[in-house]
Amino acid sequence: MRLVKPKKFLGQHFLKDLSIAQDIANTVDVCPELPILEVGPGMGVLTQFLLTKQRPVKVVELDFESVAYLKENFPSLQSNNIIECDFLKMNLEEVFDGQPFVLTGNYPYNISSQIFFKMLDYKNLIPCCTGMIQKEVAERIAAAPGSKTYGILSVLIQAWYKVEYLFTVHEHVFNPPPKVKSAVIRMTRNDVQTLGCDERLFKQIVKTTFNQRRKTLRNSIKPILGKDSPLYADPLFNKRPEQLSVQEFIDLTNRVTSAIAK
Repeated sequence: MRLVKPKKFLGQHFLKDLSIAQDIANTVDVCPELPILEVGPGMGVLTQFLLTKQRPVKVVELDFESVAYLKENFPSLQSNNIIECDFLKMNLEEVFDGQPFVLTGNYPYNISSQIFFKMLDYKNLIPCCTGMIQKEVAERIAAAPGSKTYGILSVLIQAWYKVEYLFTVHEHVFNPPPKVKSAVIRMTRNDVQTLGCDERLFKQIVKTTFNQRRKTLRNSIKPILGKDSPLYADPLFNKRPEQLSVQEFIDLTNRVTSAIAK
């Protein structure tokens, strides 16, 4: 069967370097007992190494050409382990009958952030998520408070996961070469079971303040807290969102909750 042609509208950049594919596959070893779900396998360059892990592997692929290629070239996967679907529309409870699993892949650049927001929705099912994404996105996820790259993804993911930026991948190992560098990261669930605040409001505060990141909290949080809250007298509200740690966002959420309730 002929090779699959990469499709720009799907954000496809097929990895050619087998040693890098092996290195990415090995990132799942931090959770050695769990089944694996790979997103966007394409022609299976990563899949072939995942299949050596001696545990269940399923792949989800939207591209019909890639699905046909996988069925022909990876008979060990079997058809029921190749899910022809949009990952963002899946009910992840159904993939391994409600069992936890490792999420991995060479993620499409155009939906990588959406993939990780979905991971957060299923964080109790996904104790480990690894894979390759655009370098800029990886840097944002791993960024520390005070950094220019620290933002919404940083806070929301670091609230629940330990983030490791593992290594950088250069453009020339892909077909077609992307215009940016890539990076491999690993996110492993921390011990947090509850944030100790209204988690929906926490997410709203993080998104609202970072969407106006150049403003101080006093100005950016007004859509939630109102114009004349007595909380604004606190020096905390002179800060900008990138100056707050995850714990400080949690504390801020609790203070906002109390203020709104009065």
